[in-house]
Amino acid sequence: MLEVNDIHVYYGDSHVLQGVSLTVEPGETVCLLGRNGAGKTTTLRGIMGYQPPAKGEVRFDGAAITRRPVYETVRRGIGFVPEDRRIFPDLTVEENLEVAELPPRPDLPPWDRPRIYDTFPLLANLRDRKGGALSGGEQQMLAIARALAGNPRLLLLDEPCEGLAPVIVESVGEVIIGLKSQMPVLLSEQNARFALSVSDRGYVIDKGIVRFQGTKGELWENKDIQERYLAV
Repeated sequence: MLEVNDIHVYYGDSHVLQGVSLTVEPGETVCLLGRNGAGKTTTLRGIMGYQPPAKGEVRFDGAAITRRPVYETVRRGIGFVPEDRRIFPDLTVEENLEVAELPPRPDLPPWDRPRIYDTFPLLANLRDRKGGALSGGEQQMLAIARALAGNPRLLLLDEPCEGLAPVIVESVGEVIIGLKSQMPVLLSEQNARFALSVSDRGYVIDKGIVRFQGTKGELWENKDIQERYLAV
């Protein structure tokens, strides 16, 4: 469903991504692992078009989306949850969801309000609370729910566990596992144990280069990769 082929991304003169390639197939959850500054966020931003690749190609469902406008990528069916969540603090939970709504896909069940609140019962009880008054975990749930309101066919999650208490991390993991049967997910994460617990396979990135790829079993067993790139 998603093909990233040899993308190179620059920030000014800094060559941040140096030939990153990865794939996400229907029905699977894939993690992108690495330390802070390894290139995980830049990879997701390159896919979405926030930081368009200078070289290489991104294809979604067979169509080239490299360097296309972000709004076009979202309309094609990729939902994105950024690391800083970017919810609207002065809007209620209900209003945050409303502004993100896009028409449902003809071949998929719609992510309407009842379905979203059934998936995130915590938000159902907070629908009239402003985003700025939510806790960090509640904001993360809202950020994921808001992405789903756009009726995506693929979901990108950037550091979904950053700054969250362990009990909230567990709840986020349950949500990601629950989404697997409904859409593929690509998540970037420093927390390798969490990421591998919810993923089918993964990629390890360091200094903008993919250093290893494999199933979660292969990643668990490769102690050298863990010590060298993940500090596990």
